[in-house]
Amino acid sequence: MAETGNIEALPERESMPFDVVIVGAGPAGLSAAIRLKQINPDLSVVVLEKGPEVGAHILSGAVVDPIAINQLIPDWKEDDTNPFKTPVKDDQFFFMTKGGRIRLPNFGMPKLMNNHGNYIVSLGNVCRWLAEKAEALGVEIYPGFAAAEVLYDAKGRVYGVATGDMGVAKDGTPGPNFERGMELHGKYVLIGEGVRGSLAKQLIRKFNLDENSEPQKFGLGMKELWEVDPSKHKPGLVQHSFGWPLDKDTGGGSFLYHLEDNQVVVGFVVHLNYKNPYVFPFEEFQRFKTHPAVRGLFEGAKRVSYGARAITEGGWQSVPKLCFPGGAILGCSAGFVNVPRIKGSHNAMLSGMQAAEKVAEAIAAGREQDELTAYDAEWHESEIGNDLKKVRNAKPLWSKYGTPLGIMLGGIDMWCTSLFNWSPFGTMKHGKTDAAALEPAATHEKIDYPKPDGTLTFDRLSSVFLSNTNHDENQPAHLHVKDMELQLESELGTYAGPSSRYCPAGVYEWVDADGNTIVNGEGNLEGAKFVVNFQNCVHCKTCDIKDPNQNINWVPPQGGEGPVYPNM
Repeated sequence: MAETGNIEALPERESMPFDVVIVGAGPAGLSAAIRLKQINPDLSVVVLEKGPEVGAHILSGAVVDPIAINQLIPDWKEDDTNPFKTPVKDDQFFFMTKGGRIRLPNFGMPKLMNNHGNYIVSLGNVCRWLAEKAEALGVEIYPGFAAAEVLYDAKGRVYGVATGDMGVAKDGTPGPNFERGMELHGKYVLIGEGVRGSLAKQLIRKFNLDENSEPQKFGLGMKELWEVDPSKHKPGLVQHSFGWPLDKDTGGGSFLYHLEDNQVVVGFVVHLNYKNPYVFPFEEFQRFKTHPAVRGLFEGAKRVSYGARAITEGGWQSVPKLCFPGGAILGCSAGFVNVPRIKGSHNAMLSGMQAAEKVAEAIAAGREQDELTAYDAEWHESEIGNDLKKVRNAKPLWSKYGTPLGIMLGGIDMWCTSLFNWSPFGTMKHGKTDAAALEPAATHEKIDYPKPDGTLTFDRLSSVFLSNTNHDENQPAHLHVKDMELQLESELGTYAGPSSRYCPAGVYEWVDADGNTIVNGEGNLEGAKFVVNFQNCVHCKTCDIKDPNQNINWVPPQGGEGPVYPNM
């Protein structure tokens, strides 16, 4: 949130002491909390969650590898309330052309790509279930409280976090319902905010945690939940594809998962290192559903929910140093997603468990606020490192050689690393950030996207409605544009306003002096105004990642605001 005006006149924040403070009630944070209490029930552990309830902001495919849950809760299958209801029964891969598709044989895939033994789940429901387990062990969970500030002591060590002030008026002054945020102090602070977390970003910058790693890479994942005709529903079916509607120079692909109760999730990922500023990820997703091999599934079906989220894609070589004085970074904040497998929740859980074990060990030895160097050193040799190292070149090969050749070379590389623990490519670099990958509009042609039909394909605003997104309009915008002149000159003038396209929630738009929407940077740009409809924001963080000048900074709004995803 924006800083509150006349800050010196504000009352002091109240504080609460804990042994461990965890930011984020996702798979990583909740697994850390559970593991801490399993090791030492006397530890005081608190988890902060910016969503109004646990799971409200969780969005993932998701097909989950049970390796972590088997370790964390070995008897989970005996619990009838567990959310792992649909095991994978059929695993299919396709290369899509405009009018058809080619199935890739499963025997040609490295074993690590096999989804049998995994489960199709709602990751939000997994987190709700884990939260119940954590609270039963005595963990305190505070949903609706967004961690907005890292607290440092005189030596520069982290000793806690502060939640954002509530009831701040649009001009930054305390409103009639103003409430000061609270400080939560801990011997260690664990950051599990998910992708591009605002506090993790600050900590990485302050402590130069990424100085020896490659730039982090990202994708934008969009997902819809549908109720389909029972005759078309095949529980346990998993389908992944790449190719159409994306061109060979734009990476990404789809997923189709059949859950229980006639539910199907359809999703689409666009790699955010695309060059053409006219690429419109949301519209690519909608186009995918019109493919002849896909659209029949949704005839007579009902769209139930929609959401979007950035995904970390840098993998092995982009993971920063994980520890800092006073705490550590977990899960997707660290970048533990396996891109070819389209999985990260198992590694997020494992990282939370590993960090928890090191924290419990440190506290038992009488330590606090130091660096958990053992956690940082050991992940490379753990299940996480084993998972990520084998696929470390899949993303850079795809980026360098395009979809057809890059996928083929990536497959060869994964076979070599799986069979011989050796890669013919060594460890490749990612090079540019996703923001720097964007090229001026003058070097690319516009893309003509069809209008939505309202039955199979939709616009962004009707989609955001299904995400149950809500923000109080009478507060400072949580999307900070640092330099409006730069935004006008470069984002609009040079790149034709890509923010109006890359945002999957329609937050950003350019309007001319008469209030008319500027499309593709065309028209009278004199007096153009950048409009930020922050009320629509689904917290995907794409703007923070893809803006070509890194001129937009995402920070948390008031706690409890944003999307509320059911079964997503």
